Amino acid sequence: MLCYKIRFKNSLLNRIHLPALRNSCSSIVVGNNITNGKHKNQTKENPKLKNLTFVNILRLGLLLRSYSMAWRSVGANNADLIRQLRDYGVIASEAVANAMIATDRKHYCPRNPYMDAPQPIGGGVTISAPHMHAFALEYLRDHLKPGAHVLDVGSGSGYLTACFYRYINAKGENANTRIVGIEHQHSLVALSKSNLNSDDASMLDSDRMLIIEGDGRKGHAALAPYDAIHVGAAAPETPTELINQLANGGRLIVPVGPEGGSQYMQQYDKDENGKVQMTRLMGVMYVPLTDLRS
Repeated sequence: MLCYKIRFKNSLLNRIHLPALRNSCSSIVVGNNITNGKHKNQTKENPKLKNLTFVNILRLGLLLRSYSMAWRSVGANNADLIRQLRDYGVIASEAVANAMIATDRKHYCPRNPYMDAPQPIGGGVTISAPHMHAFALEYLRDHLKPGAHVLDVGSGSGYLTACFYRYINAKGENANTRIVGIEHQHSLVALSKSNLNSDDASMLDSDRMLIIEGDGRKGHAALAPYDAIHVGAAAPETPTELINQLANGGRLIVPVGPEGGSQYMQQYDKDENGKVQMTRLMGVMYVPLTDLRS
């Protein structure tokens, strides 16, 4: 089922006259016990979907994809790139814009740092396009508060981890804040630490940010539960272990789907009673979430 949920009131996507698409998002409510990607509860679909044929949904999805390319641009510098993303409505809040302006991509992206497209950083991986980092910050911003624990799985270059740190730090310093980037490639762990120190060594020196080497699919239980979890690669199915490490009231965003197949950015919200609701946000294309052996 092709389904999108765009939250930005002033975004380019909301200026497109596609109310049927914007209002036809389905949700799945699940309990704490999720195994093998199967949900015990039944899917609860928006009744408006009944009025949309598969062909119409597909056409709307293709149209949305064509419009989604419209904001891709190249900035003269980091501030200009962020300005353009904000002008197009990809960035909806001043706090997200400020965090991204303060985190100059030149420290994290050796090639075309101000182009709104993925770029190689070594180890067979890429740094995501700036608009995807903006989306991640926007979707997680209400959970990025002083004292929060945040997990960035597949932290790669360290760029988004730094944005999380700066976003929270701008709200207020708190000794309990922990921003954890986890990456399974030793070379990328070293690279990200070098990038972060080139940007501002005080981030790692503060002890509020950690970059660790490990299998991100298993999370990092030592600092769980997490108020916000971001995953920068596609999980083949529901990421059960990461959901288990999500705090009550927390949010996880993760691309889900097979390599080369249909993938969707999915949002998992855990309420204060531990019940999890999944919302499909948008179609995406990511490299698979793996370990070194695969």
